[in-house]
Amino acid sequence: MAKQSSTGLIAVQKRWPLILILLCFTAIVFFIRASFYSCNSQNYIENGKINSEMHSFQSSRTGKGSAGSENPLSFMKSKLVLLVSHELSLSGGPLLLMELAFLLRAVGTKVVWITNQKPTELDEVVYSLEQKMMDRGVQELSAKGREAVDIALKADLVILNTAVAGKWLDAVLKENVPHVVPKILWWIHEMRGHYFKLEYVKHLPHVAGAMIDSHVTAEYWKSRTHDRLAIKMPDTYVVHLGNSKDLMEVAEDSMARRILREHIRESLGVRKDDLLFAIINSVSRGKGQDLFLRSFYESLQLIREKKLQMPPIHAVIVGSDMNAQTKFETELRNFVAEKKIQDRVHFVNKTLNVAPYLASIDVLVQNSQARGECFGRITIEAMAFQLPVLGTAAGGTMEIVVNGTTGRLHPAGKEGIKTLANNIVELTTDVETRLAMGKKGYERVNEMFLEHHMSHRISLVLKDVLKKAKSKA
Repeated sequence: MAKQSSTGLIAVQKRWPLILILLCFTAIVFFIRASFYSCNSQNYIENGKINSEMHSFQSSRTGKGSAGSENPLSFMKSKLVLLVSHELSLSGGPLLLMELAFLLRAVGTKVVWITNQKPTELDEVVYSLEQKMMDRGVQELSAKGREAVDIALKADLVILNTAVAGKWLDAVLKENVPHVVPKILWWIHEMRGHYFKLEYVKHLPHVAGAMIDSHVTAEYWKSRTHDRLAIKMPDTYVVHLGNSKDLMEVAEDSMARRILREHIRESLGVRKDDLLFAIINSVSRGKGQDLFLRSFYESLQLIREKKLQMPPIHAVIVGSDMNAQTKFETELRNFVAEKKIQDRVHFVNKTLNVAPYLASIDVLVQNSQARGECFGRITIEAMAFQLPVLGTAAGGTMEIVVNGTTGRLHPAGKEGIKTLANNIVELTTDVETRLAMGKKGYERVNEMFLEHHMSHRISLVLKDVLKKAKSKA
């Protein structure tokens, strides 16, 4: 079995009060986030090659929406917005919609939330998230019933979150669908083939617009809906995400980072000078933890063969599920045991509180396979902590990572194993390059991927969609 986290009690107890304060703070900061938000995408499209029906509201260096200016969403004050989510869970889509709800509430928007599918039994996660929304002034309604229909008809704007949420339209609105569709903004994150069903998206061509997190995802939806469903995408807005102010405060607090780094490293049983390469994602084949471990093992072999003198390197898998022990995770642990690298590989249970791990590691590995990530928010979060990123040359990662400047890209699939192994060795041996990439990544985040950037980009979408809705009223 791979090595589990264990705490050095004597060393930790001396700093326990301060550590508890920081861990509680970061737990609150990161509870509402999309750290495991992901979906697959296929072909990368350059910024200048966007179809005329797609509106690019992605990262901008123009300075618009700067942190010190008026909130770009202030025009939403007193408007009524209905948010419809297919579920309420710790997965990326619902958490991202909740984040938007809180941004709107901050400017005085009346926000109503509907969850289309809720568990029949009491669920602690659902209850906790509902309480958070209540505390922030978000009203929750039942997915069915006359009240839901009335709110949809009265709302200035309706935002459907994920393709699956489309099932709510016919099931609840029924004959009122034509009255609501013209003021719908459809926020889409999925890319897997089974989401391309007419029962989900048959009303998609008629909504005011679709908002998607990367160019590659938007282009994939355009081609798949045309080729597979013979329907046309509505006006599509590409909006890159941004890091929250709370995350940036932690990332830029050197004392907090240092204490979190020391605590996590003690809990993992690694020394302060050891180098940690981490993949932070839910453990699944699509996230590529298996291929990452194979690359990591090859990097250990290369270091041994070349007799390179350097600090020990470790692989950290954040996103494990100690209770479920899935077949895939069992494969990972068996591989670690077979290669006898238990002292170099650490499995950490899944958590939304990723700040301590970002503070404790040296390099983030974003190894999502197939069509890659839709966007991959953990990538920009890692860059905020001045970490270089080793990512697959697929999906939204290619719109974030500048190859050779803020990190290195490698092919998805088995053909990427050797390249990733070489990149691990390079960043292990070349300290100057590793630190320079981390610094450049931090600069890129501050230029393009902050909360006020995202708010500005979303504000442009909402203004356009509201204008269309008003014209069709």
